[in-house]
Amino acid sequence: MSIVVTGATGHLGRHVVEQLLEKVPADRITAVVRDRDRAADLAARGVRLAVADYNSPETFDGLFAAGDRVLLISGNEFDKGRVQQHTVVIEAARKAGVALLAYTSAPSSLTAALADDHRATEDVVIGSGLPYVLLRNGWYHENYTEQLAPVLEHGAVVQAAGEGRISSASRADYAAAAVAVLTGEGHENKAYELGGDEAWGFAEYAAELSRQTGREIVYTPVSTEAYAGFLTGAGLPGPLAAVLAGVDGAIEKGELIVTTRDLSRLAGRPTTPLAEAVSAALDA
Repeated sequence: MSIVVTGATGHLGRHVVEQLLEKVPADRITAVVRDRDRAADLAARGVRLAVADYNSPETFDGLFAAGDRVLLISGNEFDKGRVQQHTVVIEAARKAGVALLAYTSAPSSLTAALADDHRATEDVVIGSGLPYVLLRNGWYHENYTEQLAPVLEHGAVVQAAGEGRISSASRADYAAAAVAVLTGEGHENKAYELGGDEAWGFAEYAAELSRQTGREIVYTPVSTEAYAGFLTGAGLPGPLAAVLAGVDGAIEKGELIVTTRDLSRLAGRPTTPLAEAVSAALDA
């Protein structure tokens, strides 16, 4: 029996594998990667590697075994049919008869286009007949704190979220929830709504940046159309820019406020405060 993590060298997958290594022997962890070289450090620590690609169904043949616990981390290639990609993994897991299939989804409250692939994938997961867990992850602090260069350059946080608030948390927080599910008991056929303990707005975010940098950072709200144009001007593909602008519209409507405390309960600790994430990003 192995705990199998797809997308294991991605931003979230790395955190999951690192935290699994603190709880289970390395040889019980299988990291599914597209590039073996990027996972050489994990292999050196005893983690088993499997090379597979969501776009190549044959690479998942025989990858899973009965009794495995699998974390399917959602793909980020919005232009390549994510539901079909996810179905490749789900079907391979079904054929193997894995013990548990966990999927990183999106909050049920989210109506933006970003959620469409997640809802469709959830249907496939449930339809597989496998014991499942839906990890409905909210937004990541890092979606903002890893993009500080233009904010600091222009002294402005530009978003299309109005006065909306968001319950974000760190990737490490969401990884801790996934690890709790993969290593614990009693999670079968459940859906967890995951988000940070404290919701915040972008005016507060700008104020926190000002406090920590000693510079004046303002929040400049714009329309979703203007924000999509801003993103495409920064080099993002049009379809992705539209998806992200749609998320901001959802934030304005309160769709990314999560009040369940499922995340801190699964992680066994409070979620990472935004101020701490900002401090870490500035130090980096």
